[in-house]
Amino acid sequence: MKFFPGVLLLLLLQCSMHVQAQRNCGTTEYMQRLIKADPSINNSLNKTAALTTAVAGQHPAAKDIAFNDIINVPVVIHIMYNTADQNISLDQIQSQLIALNNDYSNLNADKINTPPVFAALAADTKIRFCLAQVDPQGRKTSGIVRKYSNRDAFSPDDAVKYSAQGGDDGWDCKRYLNIWVCNMGSRTLGYSSLPGGPSATDGVVISFDVFGTTGNVRSPFDKGRTATHEIGHWLGLKHIWGDAICGSDEVDDTPVQQYYNYGCPSFPHVSNCSPDGNGDMYMNFMDFTNDACMSLFTNGQKIRMRALFATGNVRNSFLTSFACDSTLASAGPLPPTDTIATVKQVIEVKVYPNPMQSSAVVEYLGALKSLSVKTINIYTVTGNKIYSATFNTAKTSVNVAGFAKGVYIFTVEEGTNRYTKKMIKE
Repeated sequence: MKFFPGVLLLLLLQCSMHVQAQRNCGTTEYMQRLIKADPSINNSLNKTAALTTAVAGQHPAAKDIAFNDIINVPVVIHIMYNTADQNISLDQIQSQLIALNNDYSNLNADKINTPPVFAALAADTKIRFCLAQVDPQGRKTSGIVRKYSNRDAFSPDDAVKYSAQGGDDGWDCKRYLNIWVCNMGSRTLGYSSLPGGPSATDGVVISFDVFGTTGNVRSPFDKGRTATHEIGHWLGLKHIWGDAICGSDEVDDTPVQQYYNYGCPSFPHVSNCSPDGNGDMYMNFMDFTNDACMSLFTNGQKIRMRALFATGNVRNSFLTSFACDSTLASAGPLPPTDTIATVKQVIEVKVYPNPMQSSAVVEYLGALKSLSVKTINIYTVTGNKIYSATFNTAKTSVNVAGFAKGVYIFTVEEGTNRYTKKMIKE
């Protein structure tokens, strides 16, 4: 067989690219298959995208909430395993939640690697993720479902989302982000539904060995960015190149780029359609670069994601979801004492200011019991206790200067009485 020099060079480049591991997001192909099977889905997707664009153009992006209010998204993790290594540890699951909240709050340590011209565009999306504390039946839950499957691998065909097909049925997608973690059994690292798609299959699927930052994870996809990327799709973001040569991702502050990037390019990486010498924003979470080379969402992407929570849009119901707060559970047994439990509420305590910055004041208003011993506990939204102290005065101050930005649960206990309040750290 005779090869022309250009064809031979192309073949050599393709071979060299396949020597190293490359990110492969299955979302675009997955949605194309759904639309081919049911063309009406495309109408719903387009309607949602049009509303999102319209609301995003109004800035701030959600009419129901201030632009910098925290939006809490309860998450249920469906662990589908066939072998012991696929049944990932709690530490691995929690490491993914930490990575998500760092990435979506612009607190990821590796953001220092972002070129200054793009770092100026980086955003705290004010979207946070917690393991669900209340299940659809009102019972307390860990937010984690572990289930053995007789299937050794799943493909991007949604079988993992149905118990009848060896997977697990999703929880109410109006109140929970469903994440299925399984063996994808292919080069595909994960895929996501898009806003406006079928409710029964709404959610994200991630391969077990690229989920989280510790445990059974493989390089170069070991910093939790596959979930960050796929949830970006769940929140309405396109790939940064718009899934077309020099395409549009519908975001104004992400530069047009010719195509996706793999590996870790060097700055500047200029393509044929780059608007200036700064080139591609290859470190954006919606490109295809390695985990260690991803570092930001932009302000424009923040606006578009938050637009999904506006009145009439598909994620608006999350603004009234209470599943991050186990004290609102109404059924089932109490959890162990070291979690946020439901006990008799007292109304004679206030905690302020909210949001808090360097300190929070806990003030007890019960005049007859102001000298009794009370306990303050502070939990993360995943249920981890990070602070505990006692006081016997009417007012005390808690130093929160060292806390990361995000949502915390304060409890004040006196005997069998407890006061619980959700606080935001800015």
